[in-house]
Amino acid sequence: MTGAKPFIKWVGGKSQLISQLEELLPADFCKWEEATYIEPFVGGGAMLFHMLSHFPNIRHAVINDINPDLTTCYVTVRDEPNKLIKSLQSIQLEYDSLNSEEARKDFYYKIRTRFNEKNLSAVENTTLFFFLNRTCYNGLYRVNKNGGFNVPFGKYETPTIFNPDIIYADSQVLQKVEILTGDFESTFEKIRQNTLFYFDPPYRPLSNTSSFNSYSKEDFNDLAQVRLKKFCDRVHEAGAHFMLSNSDGRGKDINDTFFDDLYSAYSIERVWASRCVNSNVSKRGKLTEILVRNFKIGSVLITA
Repeated sequence: MTGAKPFIKWVGGKSQLISQLEELLPADFCKWEEATYIEPFVGGGAMLFHMLSHFPNIRHAVINDINPDLTTCYVTVRDEPNKLIKSLQSIQLEYDSLNSEEARKDFYYKIRTRFNEKNLSAVENTTLFFFLNRTCYNGLYRVNKNGGFNVPFGKYETPTIFNPDIIYADSQVLQKVEILTGDFESTFEKIRQNTLFYFDPPYRPLSNTSSFNSYSKEDFNDLAQVRLKKFCDRVHEAGAHFMLSNSDGRGKDINDTFFDDLYSAYSIERVWASRCVNSNVSKRGKLTEILVRNFKIGSVLITA
């Protein structure tokens, strides 16, 4: 049986960093009783599915994202896996029956138009989301100023649009997960005793041209990064633990101390990640990311 793992491709997903992130969890996290786990920017959910699969002491989890199409996917996978799989099987068969790239391209753009028109049921919206995610260019999720999905056709001949075993496994672990749609600050009221937050927000661009992907029509600019830091302060003051990932400006420019200054009151580590989405192949490769924590070894909270 396939274990729980991300059911979609997602730029910035944390699959490659899971082992490094796990090493930096509170040392005694597995012993927390009735633990609550919260992800205010869930994205593809690599860390979520890892945590739910490996830490049975997590009795309640909360995920949030500002992208309603994405959170609809999570709700549908959790609540209607059978209907979703049947719908995905239908679109997979229809796409596989097309015998030319031109026919597949035409089908893709018809699906994209239908997806952007909305007025869809949760199952249909999720089906089209899965299809576009697996057949668009590089698995990007990008929208225009009006919120319309605008990623071009990806030219894949035989893409696997879904894996039923993964959907069933994910549906099972998502039963203990509360799913929110909106601003990250709405998760504050979900804090309980023994709560751990993991923040994986839209990354701060390392250059003016590196912000290749907009997950929503609202930009997550430096003011939003500062607002997130203030929210982390509130989480800290409430007695909850948090970890936060973001880009490492100093890895590109030693004078870019934006995050080092912003999170100077907390512990900052740097972890290695692979950059695999860039239109210029020569610019793909290894780079560092920051990981901010409000606790030190032994899960002791940092004092202000």
